[in-house]
This record gives sequence, structure tokens and C-alpha cells, in this order.
Amino acid sequence: MSAENKVIHVRFAPDGAVVEIGERPEALSPQQWFNWLSVNVPNDYRALAGGRGVFKVASGEISMLQQTSVAS
Repeated sequence: MSAENKVIHVRFAPDGAVVEIGERPEALSPQQWFNWLSVNVPNDYRALAGGRGVFKVASGEISMLQQTSVAS
């Protein structure tokens, strides 16, 4: 069985801008965090209906992604 995944929910405005996203480091805007995740874990993203989407990322990987996103 694979490692437990954590779901990061994303909500978009009608113009496509990210307005809410889970697990976001305080130093980044919602759009910056979405962009970082899109580049670093693109295969973990799933688009949903109604201006929503989710990243399904391994639980242990979240803190590493948060730390490296703020460091760059």
C-alpha cells in the first residue's frame, strides 16, 4: 500500500486566479503557492468542477515543499 496522501484543496476565482489553497506557507500568496506546487508536483494535481482542484501529496512531502518554497 502507498504512503498516506494529504489533500490540498484549491479554489479559483472566475478569472482563474487562486483565491484559497490549503497548507499555504504564510510567506506566499495563494497564487504563489499554487504556482510552486504546479511546478514541483504537477502529477499530483486534479482539476474538479466548479472552480476547484486538489493536489494529492504524500503527507511527509508537505513540509519539505513548504520549506523549499519559502527558501527560494
